[in-house]
Parts: sequence; C-alpha cells; structure tokens
Amino acid sequence: MPAKIKQKKQTRRGRVLVAMSGGVDSSVAAQLLKNQGYEVAGVFLHFWKDETAGALAENRCCSLESLSDAKAVAAKIGIPFYTFNFSERFKEAVVDNFLSEYEAGRTPNPCVVCNRQIKIGLLLRHALALGFDYVATGHYLNLKKVGRQYRLFKAQDKNKDQSYFLYTFRPDELKHLLFPLGAYLKPQVRKLAEKFKLKVAGKAESQDICFLSGDHNDFLKKYLKLTPGEIRLLDTNEKIGEHQGLPLYTIGQRRGLVGGTGPYYVARFDYRKNILYVVRNWNEDILYADGLIAARVNWLSGLAPRRPFRCGAVIRYGHPAVPCEVRPKNKTDYIVTFRQPQRAVTPGQSVVFYDKNQVLGGGIIK
Repeated sequence: MPAKIKQKKQTRRGRVLVAMSGGVDSSVAAQLLKNQGYEVAGVFLHFWKDETAGALAENRCCSLESLSDAKAVAAKIGIPFYTFNFSERFKEAVVDNFLSEYEAGRTPNPCVVCNRQIKIGLLLRHALALGFDYVATGHYLNLKKVGRQYRLFKAQDKNKDQSYFLYTFRPDELKHLLFPLGAYLKPQVRKLAEKFKLKVAGKAESQDICFLSGDHNDFLKKYLKLTPGEIRLLDTNEKIGEHQGLPLYTIGQRRGLVGGTGPYYVARFDYRKNILYVVRNWNEDILYADGLIAARVNWLSGLAPRRPFRCGAVIRYGHPAVPCEVRPKNKTDYIVTFRQPQRAVTPGQSVVFYDKNQVLGGGIIK
C-alpha cells in the first residue's frame, strides 16, 4: 500500500489523482484538469523492469528520465506529486501472464491486461482508499454520462484512439475515471503543452511494449523453454526449414520465417508434433475465419445480452471495426460471426465490440 497521503478538504469538482508518465499526454491531462477546477495530484507508477538486461534494463513507462520529466511537470503545474511502486504486482499480473499466454500458444495484448489490473485498476483502488474521487490518465477516448450510466466512446483523434484497451471496466469503476484528452487531436495536445510551457511538449513517444528492453522474440527466448522444429508447407507437407520455437510465431506472420524462397505466411501450429505450417500466399483461405469465440466477455453496461445482436467487432488494435453478429454461448463466452471472413484472427488477442463510436464490451479470442 502506498504511503498515506494527507487528506484535504474536497473541492466542488472533486479530487483527482492523475497517472503521470512524464509524457506530453498525461502532462497536458493534469494541467487541463487543474484549469477545470479539480484538486489535482500527480502520481508516477514504478513498474517491473528486466534486470537481466543489464545496462539496458529499463521500463519505458517508468525510466529515470520519465520520472524526472513527470516531477518537473508537476512542479510547473503546481500540484502535489507522489510515486507508487507497483513493480511486483506488474510482474505478476502483466509479465507473467504475457509469458504464460505465449507458452500456451496464444498472442496476448499486455496493454489490455495492464490497464485492467495495474495502470488504472490497481491505481483506482488505491486512489479511492486515499480519499480521491477520480483517477485520470492521458488515454485518448471519451467517457460520457448517458442517463444514469457512464459510457465509453472513441476519441476525436481516430489515429490515437485507445478505447480498444479499456473495455474491461465495470460501471461502478467508470464513474471514477476521467479522460481529459478525448476531445483533442494529438497535434492540439502538443500545442497545449507549448501554451502551458511544459518541457515535454516536443517529447517523442514510444508505441512498443514498455517492459521489453530489446527485441520481442529475444525476451521470449530468455524466459521460455523453446523447442526448435520443422517448418512445412501446408498444402504439400514439404519441409522447407526450421522454426526456433512455436511461441515465437503468430497466425498470418511473414517476417522471421524462411529466407530466400518466400514469402511464406504462418497458417497453423501442430503443438503435439512441434510443426509450424505455412502457406505461400497472403490471401490463402486458411488464413481467414468466418467467426470466433470470445471468452471472458465484459459488458460496460454491466448487463450481458441474452439474445443475438449486430455490432462492429475490432479483432486487434488498429484494425477497423467489421460487421458481425454476437450471440451468447454461455454465461461468459460469446459466438461472433463475421459478415465477411477476416484474416489472421489470433487467439489471445482482444475482440472489442462497438456500436458506431460506443464501446459495448469485449473479450479474449479463444
């Protein structure tokens, strides 16, 4: 549990704990909330880093440079600044899950897990216990009150929209969250940072997984027991090469296979025989699926649909929503049928359901 924060008299708009990473987005979010009349405090979260990487060991979300930048921004804005150490919990919830999912033959999205379990989920529990009314972040998405309930919507900036990552929250949690950047475009946020004279206005951002100190596959090779095996053509069963371990590959992948005679695309895994099957063409039928099973589905309204309905489905971050029908399979799983077959539907990734710009919910692809 973080050190106790001194309680202050509540302001009219409430007390907000802003997760500050030292980047331009969370910095502008903190300044905007203060300008809107909230009582704002900033918090920097320490996550796990790969100590075995030696001098390269660093988590980009909580590097020393990021801490220094976040502290400087908080001082410039004139708000209290704290640090919470979530390293152990991050390792258990995010990193260990990342490795176990790959080991089981699935391709996880650690950012979905991190937001649910740590960056927002765990932080919200601590914030409420410490007397704060809200947790805020620099995510790009919109949260609106519709009637008596809160609903999530895509951000104004479609290129930065992060609503895909936040389908996991309950209605009682949504009412305690604030996302000040939902109505802004990224260039506008940078201009605001310049206007507010924040030193991070021109700071570059990273889109990589924060706890990887180097190459994605190098990390998996370090922590998983991998067994090399054969690569075979699916149609002829001809052996064309050797793979380095099935967890290093994902459906539809082209890079890192067999050089010289390709291209080839990952089509199927045989874990019993440790064989990786590939096809020659990008649009082979085997790479397309008519639908999927969504497991552990969460509905943001708190009400699980009992009848089939139509909506849009996003099967990976950055992918456009595609028309589909969703119908219950059991209490937690749903059958999703696409209007048109979709390429590279990947077990372990999240499928998120939308009604136009509104996030309905989502689950994990089986």
